[in-house]
Amino acid sequence: MSESIIVINADVGDTRVAIIEGGMIVELLIERYDERSLVGNVYKGKVTRVLPGMQAAFVDIGLERNAFLHASDVLPPDDDDDEDGSGHDLELEASEPEKEAKTKRSSKRPPIEDLLREGESVVVQVSKGPISTKGARVTTHVSLAGRHLVYMPTSERGGVSRRISEEAERRRLVKILSHIAPSRGALIARTVSAGVSADALAADASYLSDMWSDIVTRNTERKNPGLLREELDLPLRIARDRLNDSVAEVVVDDKTRFDRLYEFIDRLMPSRLDSVRLYEGDEPVFDAFGIEAEIKRALERRVALPSGGYLIIDQAEALTAIDVNTGSFVGKGNRDQEETILATNLEAVDEIAYQLRFRNIGGLIVLDLIDMDRMASRRKVLARLKELLKGDRAKASVVRISEFGLVEMTRERTSDSLGRILHEPCPHCEGTGQILSRSAVASEALRDVRRRYAQFKGDIEMHVHPNVAEVLRGKSSRALAELEERIGRKIKLVVEGSFHEERHELRSKRGTAPKEVT
Repeated sequence: MSESIIVINADVGDTRVAIIEGGMIVELLIERYDERSLVGNVYKGKVTRVLPGMQAAFVDIGLERNAFLHASDVLPPDDDDDEDGSGHDLELEASEPEKEAKTKRSSKRPPIEDLLREGESVVVQVSKGPISTKGARVTTHVSLAGRHLVYMPTSERGGVSRRISEEAERRRLVKILSHIAPSRGALIARTVSAGVSADALAADASYLSDMWSDIVTRNTERKNPGLLREELDLPLRIARDRLNDSVAEVVVDDKTRFDRLYEFIDRLMPSRLDSVRLYEGDEPVFDAFGIEAEIKRALERRVALPSGGYLIIDQAEALTAIDVNTGSFVGKGNRDQEETILATNLEAVDEIAYQLRFRNIGGLIVLDLIDMDRMASRRKVLARLKELLKGDRAKASVVRISEFGLVEMTRERTSDSLGRILHEPCPHCEGTGQILSRSAVASEALRDVRRRYAQFKGDIEMHVHPNVAEVLRGKSSRALAELEERIGRKIKLVVEGSFHEERHELRSKRGTAPKEVT
């Protein structure tokens, strides 16, 4: 595995963290001071509505929108719970009969109305933050992450991260967990626990047990719904979850944040202190590492491919569509058309896997690849895509390539995409990405004069954007002259450089109040 670099830019108003692997910026995480991520926060909640038809409930946790709690998040967690709440698989130590019995119990899950009552208090943890108009998703199965361990106070089953593959090490960790587990709940050994001493693991377990005791005390003392424990901020969270032997250095550009991070690492993992560095260059740190330019590229609708082909990425509310085009790529030498298409599609899925991770695109995704006639070509492209997605922290599921070159896939959505964080809908086109053509605006302005000319005394002033004025003086000049003759008035064009292109106003110099029409 190639070494990675974590670059932290603590700026006015927000904090940005870039993960660089093998020289490529694979992830960009942004946390604004006034929009901290809620994932991992623990709340005292109050059930406001129970919905048997949806097998879910809405819970007031003291935020603007009520949280969503599904019945499956009120029952004992399944065997595929992740190690830190962010999608990493675990392999729990359970026998086949135990797994079979658990499956049978899950199939007889009690209905939500037997689990919760309206007005009931409940301790919940945010598993997915609010996205768009949806409130947060919460679970009653609190999961507290430490450096080496995860403590689940409401679960009876612990385990070892599936990423620890050496059998002897797995057995060692299982034995240690059996000795240090708190009287209530279960522990999970995270990937970074491999090779860690029993004493260090015991200290982590004690720290997490004390954390849960504090949450219980706060819940008892608190009367109304609200926060019981806030998750670490982005830099500390990244250090806790990502700072392992594959990370060459952590670069921070702010002295205050550097000191805080240094103190945190000194307490949690002192052996990694040498990897933390304060950036003191004159050039902004994201510019120095080429990150700023990559952010700009990631926000473009059209993404160029090295061979001359390109992707078109359209992100809508319900799904994201990615179209692959050959562009100027026509192959090399005697390469036939099928080989050219295969080469483009292979290149495209490389870029698509990268873009999905960097832009943090989640939900339903449809890839419109270039049609391939040969089944062998389709298999090769699909295999490449699946292999690339294995390196993504977010879980993804891919369906086969159809005969039309379409691939349906899903990618876990735990937070807003990079585009939704950095963009907002255009106030003029309302997010459609399109506005009326200047010819259409000119025609509408002429129709408006025909519709309202009787309201004005004397000649009429038509105030329009310069581009619309150009149309009215050019190809629509005859229509303008005919309208003047028809209404018996002069129409004077007034150019307004500050107008939006779709806006026009009709005015009269004889006292008629200006009336804006858009």
